[in-house]
Parts: sequence; C-alpha cells; structure tokens
Amino acid sequence: MKIHADRDRCIGAGLCALNAPTIFDQDDDGMVVLLDSSPTLENSSDARRLAEDICPSKAIRITDG
Repeated sequence: MKIHADRDRCIGAGLCALNAPTIFDQDDDGMVVLLDSSPTLENSSDARRLAEDICPSKAIRITDG
C-alpha cells in the first residue's frame, strides 16, 4: 500500500492527523504532511479509513504498491 496526500486539495481539517498521528501531521498552515507513505499493516486500516471516509476534501489517496 502506498499513501498519497494531495496538499493542493487539502483544506486543513486535520482529521487525518487526529486519527492517524503516526502517518499524518499538519504544517504551520494546517495542511497535511505525510509522515509515512508506506505504513505497516497495523496502521494501514487507519489510512484506508481516512482516505475513504474521513478526509472531507478527499486529499488522501491509497494505491497498491
């Protein structure tokens, strides 16, 4: 699994950083910062849930690989 965070699409809601702080953070402007683009299996379900359900701007995308 590979995670992509589109900073141009991000609106700074911060739900990713609140729900998966080992994978996401926010910069000083509140925009998403990807900490781990290839998370462990343990953290992958959090990332998938964020990409599919939580991110209001759909800035998080998951691909295989």
